[in-house]
Amino acid sequence: MTTTTTVLIVLAIIVLWLIFAYNGLVTLRNRAKEAWADIDVQLKRRYDLIPNLVETVKGYAAHEKTVFEDVTAARTAAMGATGTADKAKAENMLEGTLKSLFAVSEAYPDLKANQNFLQLQRELGDTEDKIQAARRFYNTTVMAFNTAIQTFPNNLISGQFGFSQMDLFELADADAAAKEPVKVQF
Repeated sequence: MTTTTTVLIVLAIIVLWLIFAYNGLVTLRNRAKEAWADIDVQLKRRYDLIPNLVETVKGYAAHEKTVFEDVTAARTAAMGATGTADKAKAENMLEGTLKSLFAVSEAYPDLKANQNFLQLQRELGDTEDKIQAARRFYNTTVMAFNTAIQTFPNNLISGQFGFSQMDLFELADADAAAKEPVKVQF
């Protein structure tokens, strides 16, 4: 075997490795984007449920105006948030205001027996479970992507092709109470 043949074989192996490494990183990045889209779908579902929930509670607890305003403002902020960190912070605020809304509903036994309220409560609980699952899937996918771009030999090409770390979707508040799920069961 000649030197030229050896060099060509080595170059072919390097090119093949580059192709497989690049394609693998693209696949991981696209999975992470898809996982983020799944989170967005579930958050939109939650955003769509909130006005109905507020209106139902409002019929029983009209004097709790600040709670309704806080929920509405938090919903608006969450819908307008961009980026993983801003979205996580806005979602934490929204979850806190939803806890306040459900705390208000505790004082109204007729509300807790209302079929519309109970249905909304079940749907919101289901949505919260789906959001939590979507967050876990997103974070797992992002962790795999971040690990792939940081480990050798992929780290040699990841920066060259514009692959950069993605943020995990984490609770922004270290307060243990903020990390509790929204309680929708009475």
